[in-house]
Amino acid sequence: MSDTRSPQVLPTRKPTQHLERYSEADVPTARGVLRTIVFRDKRNGREHVALVVGEPAGLDGVPVRIHSECLTSEVFGSLKCDCREQLDRALDFVTQNGLGVVLYLRQEGRGIGLGNKIKAYALQSKGLDTYEANRQLGFADDLRSYDVAAEMLRSLDVRSVDLITNNPLKIAGLVEEGVAVRRRIPSRTEHNPHNVDYLKTKRERTGHLIELFAEDDDTEAKAG
Repeated sequence: MSDTRSPQVLPTRKPTQHLERYSEADVPTARGVLRTIVFRDKRNGREHVALVVGEPAGLDGVPVRIHSECLTSEVFGSLKCDCREQLDRALDFVTQNGLGVVLYLRQEGRGIGLGNKIKAYALQSKGLDTYEANRQLGFADDLRSYDVAAEMLRSLDVRSVDLITNNPLKIAGLVEEGVAVRRRIPSRTEHNPHNVDYLKTKRERTGHLIELFAEDDDTEAKAG
């Protein structure tokens, strides 16, 4: 008889209590109705959003996407990254499956903010990659944290997640905060001439599990 119990994870940090569950409403969208829950961070006033489909409370293996705000891509249509596509794919996935949560976190530019992100773009136009540009500005490669995401999931009473991500640091970040990650669901997007180097850099420098390059298939075919 198989063991269907939720995987148990002990947090390496004390669970945070920084959020106020501030407001909630059902919002009709092109994909259907999304239960929209706004959490306000009592430390800085930032408002993070949980978009909920179905009834995830008390369930294991809930599909979850932790998505950081990207104004340039999601609103202005920038082609320098694949953030908008990843958000769209995640929303498609949870709505088509009738269950899931997309956490939208206000962490623009991997946590450096919009103004510094545009400064980084200017440096990238001079030949620096995305991480070199951050360092030139005095920032670490990635300033994002996942304590807020973990607290939101606890508030929603999600027992364990199937995480929609290419980023192993998100998996590690959630586990560190005591959230059980049952499995990873790849987030596949298409590349374009403006973001292909950015995506390659993420894969090569920080271990992103990106599966979108035609040359990968060619290499595997030659190796086989």
